[in-house]
Amino acid sequence: MLLAIDCGNTNTLFAVHDGKDWRAQWRTATYSPRTADEYAVWLAQLMTLQGLSFDDLSACVISSVVPQSLFNLRNLSKRYLKTDPVVIGDAGVNLGISVNLDRPGEAGADRLVNALGCRVKYPGHLIIVDSGTATTFDIVSADGVFEGGIIAPGINLSMQALHNAAAQLPRIAIEKPDRVIGKNTVGAMQSGVFWGYIDLIDGLIGRIRAEYGQPMSVIATGGVASLFEGASRAIDHFDADVTIRGLLEVWRLNSVRKGA
Repeated sequence: MLLAIDCGNTNTLFAVHDGKDWRAQWRTATYSPRTADEYAVWLAQLMTLQGLSFDDLSACVISSVVPQSLFNLRNLSKRYLKTDPVVIGDAGVNLGISVNLDRPGEAGADRLVNALGCRVKYPGHLIIVDSGTATTFDIVSADGVFEGGIIAPGINLSMQALHNAAAQLPRIAIEKPDRVIGKNTVGAMQSGVFWGYIDLIDGLIGRIRAEYGQPMSVIATGGVASLFEGASRAIDHFDADVTIRGLLEVWRLNSVRKGA
């Protein structure tokens, strides 16, 4: 079985694929000092609940945007799975897409994995909206070229900044308000954050489409993307499995090289 790991700035996702289906998924807060042994203790207990153990795992693929965590995740694979992982960004790892940026090496591992994860399911030119610590808008051409994109502050980051900078504004939860015009401080903040973000998403997608000049499908993913379902007019598909699908495809593309 394959262990896929997606280490983001806020959360890290672990998922097990048995060759046909995803057997289990778990998330933990990203904490860069966490050692390989600490990951193993946590993961072993969760796998036991699903009837799995490290002996069932024979391969590992890792995407990480946190360099400090990557060292310990590599060690987790080597020490407990007895295998060298496929790591997005390592020399020789085939991602199945080309990168059309001024500096191709600057493309984040998560953005490239998402591009592949969408490309294997959705045809044509694509806009991928990933809502996490940052909200990214990535453009993938119909022939599989990563054409670049937009990076904006994530909705949680915007709300935290509002709370931190204004002493009298409380910390609030993200939720869709019933009305646009708030009648109290919390309602006004929720409206500004939620509808402000919806218009950021719809507005930027409109600008991308106008500049690109060709029909494009829009796929939304990421930890808070489901909040926008039914509110955004520009998003065509909500897909929570984009990243792990991309990691699985990266593994398949490179399994021959790994001898799996």
